[in-house]
Amino acid sequence: MWKIEREGYERLPTDGPAILCPNHVSFLDSAFLMLTLGRNISFVGKAEYMDSWKTKFLFPAMGMIPIDRAGGDKAAGALDAAEAVLRRGELFGIFPEGTRSRDGNLYKGRTGAARLAMKVGCPIFPVGIVGTDAIQPPDAKLPKLFKQCTITIGRPVRPERYQGRGPEHLQWRSMIDEVMFEIREITGQEYRNVYAGSTADAEPTVAARVAVVSEPAPAPEPSRDSELVAVAGN
Repeated sequence: MWKIEREGYERLPTDGPAILCPNHVSFLDSAFLMLTLGRNISFVGKAEYMDSWKTKFLFPAMGMIPIDRAGGDKAAGALDAAEAVLRRGELFGIFPEGTRSRDGNLYKGRTGAARLAMKVGCPIFPVGIVGTDAIQPPDAKLPKLFKQCTITIGRPVRPERYQGRGPEHLQWRSMIDEVMFEIREITGQEYRNVYAGSTADAEPTVAARVAVVSEPAPAPEPSRDSELVAVAGN
């Protein structure tokens, strides 16, 4: 029904834990990634999927871990479940942007994946997905047939590169910034230094970021040397 081009899949380990972080432009992103991997992968999905008869049984059967996007204990519980997946030596997928991009831009990544990677000691693989938004745009109820998309697995971003480099929250931010940089390089998307759904850019100085250690501050545009809740797409 669709032609899915696969690139970089040889980079993935054949066993052991790893986190996959794709960009998110279509409802089909997680499904197509699941279909093309040679290993099982569990994804975080919004808890609202459990309220619909169309998805409440199918998605958990496919490995979805529901997360309450309001945050709090329920969200933390979902991330605990994700940690258990990784400690079993399996793959875990999470959309670092937190929701689908409706304008095609790439948005600032949330740090939940980096926290998990550092806690478990596993790599994050950036994943660039191109073309699924033409197959099923964000508001379309059904996908269009006989179209093409490309899924590319990027080079791994390893937690040891950032551990011990300043306050913990800055380690997480730097690691996820590198992930977003890699995704941007793969997809060619324009990067916006705001979370998806935000309205204004904020780019503080490095000094200001270091001064405020009690709360993660917005980071500059991702560079190669450069929040526990990471929510799934709607």
